[in-house]
Amino acid sequence: MGIINYIKEEMQIIKERDPAIKSPMEVFLYPSFKALLRYRLAHRLYDRKHYFLARWISQRTARKTGIEIHPGAKIGKGLFIDHGNGVVIGETTIIGDYVTLYQGVTLGGTGKEQGKRHPTIGNNVMISAGAKVIGSFTVGENSKIGAGSVVLSEVPPNSTVVGVPGRVVKRDNKRVPREELDQVHFPDPYQKEMSGLKKENDCLKDEFKKLYDRIDQLEKKIEDMK
Repeated sequence: MGIINYIKEEMQIIKERDPAIKSPMEVFLYPSFKALLRYRLAHRLYDRKHYFLARWISQRTARKTGIEIHPGAKIGKGLFIDHGNGVVIGETTIIGDYVTLYQGVTLGGTGKEQGKRHPTIGNNVMISAGAKVIGSFTVGENSKIGAGSVVLSEVPPNSTVVGVPGRVVKRDNKRVPREELDQVHFPDPYQKEMSGLKKENDCLKDEFKKLYDRIDQLEKKIEDMK
């Protein structure tokens, strides 16, 4: 793909996914646009074993944009990083097509592994603000990871993950539309468990009330018999 076509495609992706865009020229102000453009250059140099120059470009980009992408990472087309400050993408990360990352996302390693030590992100995945995906495993395509989640193990395709540590709370085998970038309305497993406990507690209260009422009736009968 030529540089002009690549820029046009990136501009179109940002315009589609960010409702704050009012004019095409605003795209050039986006840190993520600059970071990804420079990443493509750094990655090309990295593949040609110009490691120092590639890292120099990536570190300079991180200082200017707040987005740190290791030049060794492999990124597909259509990546969108919204409000990208604090995003970190490690060296052996693999990102599929049309992935969306929000601010503060880390795609990192545990620090103990060798070789492939960062996650593989499938196509059409959304990772919400502040989420951490740590380790060498796959996040299946069309999945969504909730804000602030810490994901430490494999995520099946078409799943919704929330919590610390992250766990799958929804899996409906339906494709998540590209335009569905809602970071708020995720299932809350803790709220679900608390609601269940509350219902059980209310049932116990009702049973105890019935028991106490029965005891009162028995005591009254005994008093009447006297």
